[in-house]
Parts: sequence; C-alpha cells; structure tokens
Amino acid sequence: MIELRDIHKTYRMGETSVLALRGVSLTIESGEFVAITGPSGSGKSTLMHVIGLLDVPDAGSYRLLGKETAHLLEDELAVLRREAIGFVFQQFNLLPRVSAGENVAMPLLYSRHELDLARAETLLSRVGLGDRVRHKPNELSGGQQQRVAIARALVNEPRIILADEPTGNLDTASQQEIMAVLRELNRQGITVVIVTHEEEIAREARRRIRVRDGMIQSDDRTGTAPRHVVSAAAAANRTPGRWRLREFGQHLRQGLRALATNKVRTALSMLGILIGVAAVVAMLALGRGAQKAIETQLSSLGSNLLVLRQGAVRIGGVAQEAGETTRLTIDDVAAIKEQIVGVKQASPSVRGRARVTFGNRNWNTQILGTGPEYEHMRAAQPPLGRFFTEAENQRRSRVALIGLTVVRELFGDQNPVGEYIKLNRINFQVIGILPEKGANAWRDQDDIVVIPVQTAMYRLLGKNYVDYIDIEAASADQLPPIIEEAKQLMLARHRVPPALSQDAFEVRNLADIQTTMAESSRTMSFLLAAIAGISLLVGGIGIMNIMLVSVTERTREIGLRKAVGARRRDILSQFLVETVVVSLTGGLAGIAVGWIMTVMMSSFAGWSASVSADAVLLAFLFSAGIGVVFGIYPARKAAALNPIDALRYE
Repeated sequence: MIELRDIHKTYRMGETSVLALRGVSLTIESGEFVAITGPSGSGKSTLMHVIGLLDVPDAGSYRLLGKETAHLLEDELAVLRREAIGFVFQQFNLLPRVSAGENVAMPLLYSRHELDLARAETLLSRVGLGDRVRHKPNELSGGQQQRVAIARALVNEPRIILADEPTGNLDTASQQEIMAVLRELNRQGITVVIVTHEEEIAREARRRIRVRDGMIQSDDRTGTAPRHVVSAAAAANRTPGRWRLREFGQHLRQGLRALATNKVRTALSMLGILIGVAAVVAMLALGRGAQKAIETQLSSLGSNLLVLRQGAVRIGGVAQEAGETTRLTIDDVAAIKEQIVGVKQASPSVRGRARVTFGNRNWNTQILGTGPEYEHMRAAQPPLGRFFTEAENQRRSRVALIGLTVVRELFGDQNPVGEYIKLNRINFQVIGILPEKGANAWRDQDDIVVIPVQTAMYRLLGKNYVDYIDIEAASADQLPPIIEEAKQLMLARHRVPPALSQDAFEVRNLADIQTTMAESSRTMSFLLAAIAGISLLVGGIGIMNIMLVSVTERTREIGLRKAVGARRRDILSQFLVETVVVSLTGGLAGIAVGWIMTVMMSSFAGWSASVSADAVLLAFLFSAGIGVVFGIYPARKAAALNPIDALRYE
C-alpha cells in the first residue's frame, strides 16, 4: 500500500539547511496499525507529511497504492490524497464557525460537490457523537473535537488513516477513547499510521517504527495484520465525475457562509463598491440630464442654420460700428432665396425692446420682428394658438406671439390668446403662445414677444433695415458653399469696395455652435464618469486588501481544505466567488443608492438628472469586473499556498 525508497527531505531556513529525512526506505502493507515514534525533531512528522502527500520529498521514490507520486501534479496529488487518505491532526483543525456535522461533511465538497449531512451524522454516531451533530467546536471537549476530526477523516471512505499526535492534547480518558476508535477502524481493514512520542500510545500498534535524526532507527512488529489490497485504479474509480454547476453552487454557498461570519469586514468591503457604483449611476444620470437639457436648447436653435449679419469694418484703422457702412434689407432675403443654390428658407429679423402692458400689469421685454418662416426654422410651433402668416406680415398686422415669461408676468393663469396687449402704447392681439425654450447664461429665451417683421420695422421700431437674416440650408453638406456665396452676393448687392469687403458681412454657423455644445456635454459626461470610475477603482483596491487579510486569517483553513483534497481551482473558485459576491451585492446596493441620489438631485436641488438602463448595466458589470480583477490576486495567493506550510501557520 505504501512504499518509500531512499526518501530525502531538506528544509532551508535562511542560510541554514536542516536534513529532515535521510534516505528513508519503508513499506506499509494494507490493514497494518503502525506507530512512528521518536524524539522531537527526529523527522517523524515530516515522514508522515510525505506519506500523506502534504509534502514532496527532494529525492527518492514514493509509491502509493502502486502509483508513483513523484511526477504527479499538485491537483493530481490532491485527488489521490482525498480518495486514499484521511487525516487526524493534533490540533484538530476544525472550522470554528460551523457545526460538527458540517466539519465532517466538508471534504465531500471536493469529492462529491455536496454537503451530505446525513452521512456526516452517521459517521458522528459511529464515533459516539450522534447527539453533537449541530454543536460547534467551542461547544465540544477536546476528546469530542478529536472524534469529530476522525469522523471527517472517514467521510471519503479512505483506506489509510494518518494521525499526527492524535492524543497529544487530551486527558487520559479521552486518549483511551480515541485509541479505541482507531483500533476499531483498523479491525475494519483500514490502515492506521499514527505519529506519537508517547510510549503507551505506541504500544497500542502492532508495528513500531522508531525514527531518529531523519533515519529509521528500528522497525519492530508485534503482530500480523490482514492484507486488504486496494489498487490505484480502484481508488481512481471512486472519483466522481465533474459536476460544474453543483460545484459552483457549493462554492457560492461556502463563500456566502464565510462572508456572513465576518459581517463587519464584509460590510466594509461592500462599502467601497457601493460608493463607487452609486457615484457612477448618479454622475452618469447627471451627465445624461445635462445632455438632454443641452439637446433641448439646441433644438430651439433649429438645424443647418446660418446667421448673416452686417460686419464692423475698419476705416483709416478705426473700427466702425456694425452696420455703419452696410445695411441688410428685406430685398436681400429674397435675393438669397432666389440666387443661392441649396437655401431651403430665409427669414429677416429685427430686434428691439418695448414695454408691454395688459390691464394694470406691465413688463419690459424683448421684441423680435421676423418672417413666418421663423416658425419652422427655429422650432417655434405654438402649443396654443397659431403663428402669423405672410399675408399678415405684408399687411403689417398688429398680431403677436408671447413667451411663457411674458404670459406669467402679465396674465398669470389666464389664457392670453385673443387678448390685446400694448407694445409701447400700440395695441397688438395675442394669437399664440411660443413653446418653452428655457433660460441660459445669457438671457431668458421665454422673455420675448414675436411680431411680423414688417410690423416691427414700420409700426413699432422705426427701422428700414433688418438686423440679421436666418438662412436654413437643405443639408449640412451645403453649409460651407452657402456661407461663401452669401458673402459674395451681399458684397455685390451693396457695392462694397474691395478694401472693405473682408469685414463687411459675417456669417455664423449655428451647426458649429451645436457641435461644440454637444462635445462639451459629452466631455462633461466622460469627466463625471471618470471621477466615478476612480471611486470604483478605490473600492476595488479596498476589496483586494480585505481579501488579502482574509487569506492571511484563514491560512490554516486553506491548509486544511487542501489536506482533505481541495485542488488549486477549488480554493481559487471559493475566494473568487467571495469577492464577486461582495462586488455584486455592493453594486446592487450602489445602484439603489445612486437612484435615490438622482431622485434627490432632481427633486430638491432642481438639477436635471436621468437614470438610464445603460448606466445601470454599466455600473453592474463594472462592479462584477472589479470583483474578478481585484479578487484574482488574493484568490491565486490562497490557491498557491503549500498545504503543510498553511497548516503550520500561526
């Protein structure tokens, strides 16, 4: 069953080398009861660790169940260890926060991928603890804890029991109970190997191997054990198939249990992700709201628009007032429509201010005289009433459309359509209300009265020229040629000398303004998202730090899990699941908090904010990604621990 040939093992402690085993050769048959004895530092525990595949020799051959172990990978050693060997440790090595039944069933997580508590209860009854299944280790005596460890060693039906000082920390009565259990197991055909320095315990075995200075000093037999031949193939046949879904479910359950037992640490880990995700949701909502507000303002400007104005020329090096040398007229509007290809519409505009009165109320507001094309060019379709017609413009009719600010100041909740107002003591009938445009940094766009351009020029403002001309192109591609053609047409119509032609007229492209504002909005959104992303990054670093602390705190637990057959991927999966659970839980809580923050910003601060499904999905996926990215290093560190070094960790 166990065959060692010329085994050597050296430990290096700094610059010092300690020869723990020196050419040990040993054979143990199936069904034997062997005691390995010797003074402290003789190498007996190292020999047991090599036999139990917890440690790897530097040289020599070790065959277990007829299978050479020297060339097996770590995970292959773990599978062979859990199928063939059960460990009983001097320090019991029970998980402190779970019941006796769950401690016994724990190795089944890595062999059957399930916690078979019914089997655990049967084994605890077998060692006399059937009434202690739900008791935690701190509720059991030392002898009872050791019997729980023996039941755990039996759960995978091993052929070999390795016991390292199984009675070292027990009183005499408990020692006798444990040895009685081990003798009974041996009578049932299980090979038992114990390491002890107590002579009375060693006398219980039928074979005593004495180790001193890393070598076998004596090997005495006091009886013959029946042989129970078990081949490596037979042991391998007991290995169940891989149940990926069940395996993941068990890792998830174990991760949740581990997180639940350290609630404060788990809450602190979640807090960083919660703050980061809440910041992402709130910041993206704020950026999206700002972008919508800008889009609303941009829609009021119209699309593919140009604004033609008089320029400020220089005469003798002195800058003149805009329009001093040239004036735009209504005839220029007709020429632009007729002579420039690609012009969809054109509308003249004049501006001024006037005092508007209704009843005993008055208000000083802006007057805009424009053509009927303004309605569609500037997205000014009245929600209530109508826009004026070209016939009314030609007749210089005294009709007006008023903005919401003027409505509020003069009419309050009253419907103004059909009522008469006075503009500088001239009566005008209100025929419509302008759509809400909102306020910006320069002016209140709803504080305005729109009237026909002919009426404004000749009845109200006393102008025989227009201040500017709005030009709408049929498509964005036609804007550049229209700009140049409009300048040349105006220079020709107004006979501007070449010396003054450069500054005589200017054309502003509102599409460029729209693009700039949209880019500014996107830049703001990216900036806010970057700030929130930094919060998530800090939260991820916090998770990594907490998980590294968890790995350090649970080093002995990791060693125990590896001793009972956990592979690297089992440990990696468990710790990775824990970090992902923390991240996702914190992410979901962060989404809720971010939504609440968005509602508060909208309701109390009056900020424009809108939570989008994209932002929620991004925050959720980012939180999950944080868990994976920042959880890999602690998980890999845990999975890479050597089982014997982890078990020795203090």
